[in-house]
Amino acid sequence: MAEVLAITFVLPVLNETDSLATTAETIARVAGEHLHEMLVVVADRTTPECMAVARQLADERPETVRIHRQRLPRLGGAMREAFEQSAGSHVMLMAADLETDPELIPQFIAKMQEGRWDVVAGSRWLPGGGFEGYGRLRTVLNWLFQRSLRVLYRTGLTDLTFAYRLYRREVLTGIAWQELGHPFLLECLLKPLRLGARVTEVPCRWRRRSEGTSAGGLRQMLAYVPLALRIRFTSTARFRPLTE
Repeated sequence: MAEVLAITFVLPVLNETDSLATTAETIARVAGEHLHEMLVVVADRTTPECMAVARQLADERPETVRIHRQRLPRLGGAMREAFEQSAGSHVMLMAADLETDPELIPQFIAKMQEGRWDVVAGSRWLPGGGFEGYGRLRTVLNWLFQRSLRVLYRTGLTDLTFAYRLYRREVLTGIAWQELGHPFLLECLLKPLRLGARVTEVPCRWRRRSEGTSAGGLRQMLAYVPLALRIRFTSTARFRPLTE
């Protein structure tokens, strides 16, 4: 019998409204018995309209929707706190703006149920994946960066920056995280990878969000470069918090 996962779906939000509601409804429908909770992470910058949708979801689904107001700044801070707050056996990192298609969640679950993976990552570069509205220059730069990471980390993974992943929660515990900004989305894959996590991929398509503005961009992608180099050439002993 296949393992039943208890998944915490992490949804950091700023200005999503209809897309947040659609994402939550889709998670509830496609995750089924694997849904443990949806952890909606809000910030001081979260718009009143988005907060209203989050509160409505929590009122309608009190057993599965929980709102957490982040204390650490920026996206990386939100994700670091969400990892600590997650109560499930597994953690799903995704977006609430439909750039990560929630209809694909069953693919992640099925792959994780094979039993030999610590992380199932979405890849836009596998056959069946791709980009919609990403821009030609950005797509080329992404391809070059992914190829560089494959060489640098001696891995067969094809997409190390797409923030659509399913983790076994223990893989994320006990790691000394450093990033607070967008590069955290790379840090939280590279450090587990260097620590020996077993990572596989499933194909996914990225679609430009239909509402609000994206928090990412080419400038933030450039910040991935020094981070990738630092993690690659730092002793893994330094990835664990110092203890007295």
